[in-house]
Amino acid sequence: MNFFPDRTGRGESAGRARAAQPSGFARAGAGAALIAGALLLSGCVEKVAEHRVRTALVDAGLPDDVSTCMARRMVDRLTIAQLRKLRALQGPRRTVPEYVDAVRRIGDREVLEVTSSSAVLCATGFG
Repeated sequence: MNFFPDRTGRGESAGRARAAQPSGFARAGAGAALIAGALLLSGCVEKVAEHRVRTALVDAGLPDDVSTCMARRMVDRLTIAQLRKLRALQGPRRTVPEYVDAVRRIGDREVLEVTSSSAVLCATGFG
């Protein structure tokens, strides 16, 4: 029983019962769980994208180690639409300069810049 009067002066027990509300800690915990889930999901999505780009680079004829390095850099710097353009470059085994030349024919300057800088850094071991 609550002896502290509400605005009517009758006290809380005389009026309607109050609904239980989550504490500030419960709300903060739920928010933190939601944020953690979103971060975990975005990390998974990034790993899937990186794997797909790496596979596309290998399918385009680039060596495995160079493809792994390039995929990591390219996923961070290109949009999904730009990465999809690179999927069309599958073909026979190529050298890194041959691949960059094929990317040039796509006609997207940013894709060319990111691909060529990634190719140089990764092929030389600085990526």
